[in-house]
Amino acid sequence: MKKSLENFWKYRNLLKELVKKGIKLKYRRSYLGIVWSLLEPLLQTLVLTIVFGTLYGREDKTFPVYILTARLLYGFFSTSTRSAVKSIRSNSGLIKKVYVPKYLYPLSVVLYDYVIFLISLVVLFFTSMILGVHPTIYLLQAPIALLLIFMLSYGVSMIMATIGVFFRDMEYLWSVALMLVMYTCAIFYYPEKLLESKWAFLLKYNPLYCIIDIFRSSVFGRLINMDYLIYASAFSIITILIGCVYFKKEQDKFILNI
Repeated sequence: MKKSLENFWKYRNLLKELVKKGIKLKYRRSYLGIVWSLLEPLLQTLVLTIVFGTLYGREDKTFPVYILTARLLYGFFSTSTRSAVKSIRSNSGLIKKVYVPKYLYPLSVVLYDYVIFLISLVVLFFTSMILGVHPTIYLLQAPIALLLIFMLSYGVSMIMATIGVFFRDMEYLWSVALMLVMYTCAIFYYPEKLLESKWAFLLKYNPLYCIIDIFRSSVFGRLINMDYLIYASAFSIITILIGCVYFKKEQDKFILNI
């Protein structure tokens, strides 16, 4: 552990440069640049509100905030894990030329998407204030959800990055899997009826939904569900451990497959 921490500290500046590079490349050909990270979730929330709010007759004026709280977290998880699948192959040239701890590549992907995600929370703040969802003491619970979403995304990213080296079709399969994840996160529907049905496990055992529920509780002024907190925390920690062990075990074979 001590050696790993020393190695990480040694390459901290390289990690910073990889994060900066990722952010620049993401918006390299965009006229709006980083502003798009604010507009995109807002526009998607507008579309989802029109479809699942107006057309389905929902009268709750805070429904856009309900959607946005989930859309932001799911968006970060989806974007970071999809990018992580090809993070090793995308840096094959650098990997073949110089020694760099390979775990820095999926980590940098998650970090620069996390920075963009944190910036996009500005949209949630102003949307909430405009629609009457004001901060309460329960908002202090929000950092728990923000930490858990990072942990879960990093753990899954390490697994996806490893598989993506040996099985390149994973990039496309994971995009399909993320659709299933999206529909079991209750992004644009209220989960009460589903939680009472025989399909309740699709939500209760989806750690991303649990994290989203924790974040929503913080925003809407409710005490978080402790069962969801325990489950999401345990799942995220175990995922990180599995991802790191699997990555470390297979990383010496990367050079033969990139």
